[in-house]
Amino acid sequence: MTLTSTEYKYVELNERHVPIIAGTTMKMIELVTGYLAHGWSPEELHFQHPYLTLSQIHSALAYYWDHQAELDADIQQREQYAEQLKQQAGESPLAKKLRAQGLIK
Repeated sequence: MTLTSTEYKYVELNERHVPIIAGTTMKMIELVTGYLAHGWSPEELHFQHPYLTLSQIHSALAYYWDHQAELDADIQQREQYAEQLKQQAGESPLAKKLRAQGLIK
């Protein structure tokens, strides 16, 4: 895998120019999504991802704040894609069975 350095010590771009946390295979968007969805502090992110250092987390968050519009658009695109797949898949057999038994609405 070819990586490109950035001005952020712990952020690299992979061959598809997707930012990842240096020294890992974790896409930065995965960390940022936890930050946005749960409001987790850097310390809580470290607790949730103990294999990352606080320096890596702070560097990733700095990158996010400096590239927020681009990364927010990426998050929105991923959410739309996931929703599209969900709609295409339809209701699961388990959900159908539970609905038929009146256990869910």
